Amino acid sequence: MDISKWKSVAVKLEDHKIFLGICKIKKRSVSSMISKLLHDYVNYMASKEKIEPKILIKRLMNGKH
Repeated sequence: MDISKWKSVAVKLEDHKIFLGICKIKKRSVSSMISKLLHDYVNYMASKEKIEPKILIKRLMNGKH
């Protein structure tokens, strides 16, 4: 696996089981569900700050939030 493109995280086993249940209901893979949740939250944050999500993403990726 190319570590410059993929990362892993540790979560509590109970949270992992809950998350897998949600993924099954929504018919999404774990990675696509994480991506969806992340982008939905970025859109929420951007709307609160009244800026474009692309601008917020750029700031977050540069560590300038």
